[in-house]
Amino acid sequence: MTQQKAAVLLLAHGSPESPADVPAFMNYITGGRPVPDAVIEEVKYRYSLIGKSPLTEITLAQGAALATELSLPVYVGMRNWKPFIADAVRHMMAEGIQQVLAICLAPQNSSTSVGLYRKALMAEMKPEIAVRFVESWHDHPLLVRAFAEKLEPVWSQASKQAGAPLPVIFTAHSVPTRTIQAGDPYEQQTKETARLVGESISALPAGLQRFAFQSQGMSGGPWLGPTVESAMLELKKQGHKGVVVAPIGFVCDHVEILYDVDIGFHQFATEQGLNLWRPESLNTSPTFISALAGLVTSRLHAAASAEAASLRPEA
Repeated sequence: MTQQKAAVLLLAHGSPESPADVPAFMNYITGGRPVPDAVIEEVKYRYSLIGKSPLTEITLAQGAALATELSLPVYVGMRNWKPFIADAVRHMMAEGIQQVLAICLAPQNSSTSVGLYRKALMAEMKPEIAVRFVESWHDHPLLVRAFAEKLEPVWSQASKQAGAPLPVIFTAHSVPTRTIQAGDPYEQQTKETARLVGESISALPAGLQRFAFQSQGMSGGPWLGPTVESAMLELKKQGHKGVVVAPIGFVCDHVEILYDVDIGFHQFATEQGLNLWRPESLNTSPTFISALAGLVTSRLHAAASAEAASLRPEA
């Protein structure tokens, strides 16, 4: 890839700008399938409690920071809200981009997330732009370090306040169990990310590390568990007075963090007589931006090496 004509495209879920945008937002998520009024009202309520989701502005800031670090153009496309993936493709076309490396800001690969982002991108992509798509990067060393940098001081301080080492519940967004049964690598990859983060914090005993899936859907059959609530109840039975919830499936603040964790899980913990702490999200963490930059550099180098090898005359 030549720098003059190459770019990076960051793909994310998208988020409504206000509770009033929720019906249209849900329509994009379901592809036009009807959504029960009760579900729309519940989603609107959750967004009203957090004011708005900062997902879009944080993703744009991540893109800007990455562009500075790489000295390459970085575009942002959302699957379910503005700026849409189609908008990003048009922007790249207008600026003469010929080759793009696409990275989904969901490090663990699932057909319900990364697969849908790829499908949406390829539906919009024009023949003039060659695309290389990063399938997963759940075990990237700098991603692991970025999560650990956020978790370790919070866990240490919370354990000090509690007077004893506290358990950590690593979390990721749940998916329908049928997805995993069909061969999806998501469950294995989320647990591997959590294991790597836990192992990188030497003072955190393995016996205090748990994993749970959060934000289970409201329909579509069974979803992956255990739930965070059930994990907290089990830890309470074991005599723990508090817990640190550490999401490792998300790379910025949005409704699954600001409502599901900061409001929903906090309320549940309080009702159970437990204290709850959460590390900051990665957002524009320098280590996280370096993880993205390293991912881009290594993939572009591999692509250039493969291209050079294909041009060599056979012996």
